[in-house]
Amino acid sequence: QVQLVESGGGSVQSGGSLRLSCAASDNGYSMAWFRQAPGKGREGVATLDQEGDTSYADSVKGRFTVSQDNAKNTLYLQMIGLKPEDTAIYYCAAAQARWLDFPMDRYEYQYWGQGTQVTVSS
Repeated sequence: QVQLVESGGGSVQSGGSLRLSCAASDNGYSMAWFRQAPGKGREGVATLDQEGDTSYADSVKGRFTVSQDNAKNTLYLQMIGLKPEDTAIYYCAAAQARWLDFPMDRYEYQYWGQGTQVTVSS
């Protein structure tokens, strides 16, 4: 069972940048970032499977980049051009499957971090 610990959240002004990190206790998982805003469901933001393929929510394309440092077992989410609607708790997730039918579906992932808060003010 992999343990996931997120870090890097904070408060920024609109247009600012942040980089989130997710330290994993093991490798060999398909990974993803999800977020949950107050009163809303948890939505997929960016995914990175074991083949190195990525996918992004339409709302973050061109602004967010997911990457991984395999030597450090760490997943990153570089976020630029942040908007108030990006405000949410961001969660790191891991799936045992090498290929996912629906990588943006939270139910594909078995392991979750505790989340890190991102707040963007206008």
